[in-house]
Amino acid sequence: MKFNLFNKKKKPINIKEEWNNLGSKYAKEINEMVEFGEKNGWENWKGTEPVDKRDHLADDIFNLLKKANETNTVKEFRNDYPPSHGPLIKFLEKKSQSIEQLQFINEQKIVFLTGTSYQKRQAYILDNENSLKLDSSINAIGKSKKNNVFAIATENKIITTQGWEGDIISTFELKEAKNLGITELIPFNDGLKILLVTSEGIYLITNESEKMIHPVPDLEDKDWNSYIDMENATLSNDNRFIVVGDQCSEHRILDEEGSQIGGIGQQSEYPHYCLFSKNDNQLITNSCHFYNGITIGVSTDNLNGIDIPEYEESQLYKTIDEGMRVYCGVATSDVYILGDAHGYIRAIDHNGKCIWRHFLGSTISGITISDDEKTLWIGSYSGMLHKLQLGKGFRDNHTIGNGNHYEDFRLILWKEEPVMKW
Repeated sequence: MKFNLFNKKKKPINIKEEWNNLGSKYAKEINEMVEFGEKNGWENWKGTEPVDKRDHLADDIFNLLKKANETNTVKEFRNDYPPSHGPLIKFLEKKSQSIEQLQFINEQKIVFLTGTSYQKRQAYILDNENSLKLDSSINAIGKSKKNNVFAIATENKIITTQGWEGDIISTFELKEAKNLGITELIPFNDGLKILLVTSEGIYLITNESEKMIHPVPDLEDKDWNSYIDMENATLSNDNRFIVVGDQCSEHRILDEEGSQIGGIGQQSEYPHYCLFSKNDNQLITNSCHFYNGITIGVSTDNLNGIDIPEYEESQLYKTIDEGMRVYCGVATSDVYILGDAHGYIRAIDHNGKCIWRHFLGSTISGITISDDEKTLWIGSYSGMLHKLQLGKGFRDNHTIGNGNHYEDFRLILWKEEPVMKW
């Protein structure tokens, strides 16, 4: 006896079967297309781009997801309906928000924020699968490159602590940088200085001063102001170097006191991101054009006095990637794991070899990794936070990518909705 998929109104009466059949087919076709393009060159791909044909199931899936969260049957729902990004885009347009400033605490615990620097933010703890709202006055959280120092910003005050909720190291009362939305907050390894990144300038904060280290003031321009777009900065792990950049500036290399000692010109249109390797042997800088970009790597032995012209080939750098507009990343012992504008995360080694790629969907906005480098948490503008076990093996045949990673769950933090898991 054959099972009829449709009733008289042409509505699927077996949503599970249709969701899985179409989802696995789409993932298989996308993976095959990407593999072909990477091996043979995209100019040789003659096929059409696969389409996820499950948009019509979105309302039913969303209602089933909400019910599963209400009845504590999320694991069963996840096994029956592997998650996907494309079919839920209709909800993202109204409900999504950025997940940012992810910081690893210990074991399976992280802290993160929802919202961008110009929005009212909410901080959360995620401990295994349990999420907890933190004080609503918190508007930024950062962590040092070494020594496990945390920085928390609340109401124009920044406190650094030794470990999460540990002993207070220092307190900074903001004056010059008060009332500015904080894009990124990076404490120095001793907790006595802060690198503060905002769209109104990048500051070096101590108890004695608040020094704007980027952009450089134009003293001849009476109308000059410090507003910048695509503001980005990083510290070397040993805190010897500060790197700063924005849409209208090269990546400037500064010493630990904020004085410029070098410059790296962009190889795409706009400087957008920077990060040091975990061993501090290499600095990567990314510049972007629309949704794509170019990332180059420079030996840190050459940073003092370096001068790389924009848009010019040079023996001073190697090309790490020629496709990604990078928004965030982490450095592991062997690779950079970078998140891009297209919703991909990629592991790329120090010579530019892509080790793996994994698709999540929406622009990647935050990322952190456990100290043992086995668990990765990734936030995106979809309003979802994904928890991956690296190299554990695919959980289902809906996964887009070749990284062989297992998604424990994705936490959904949508506007005007309760926090849900999938």
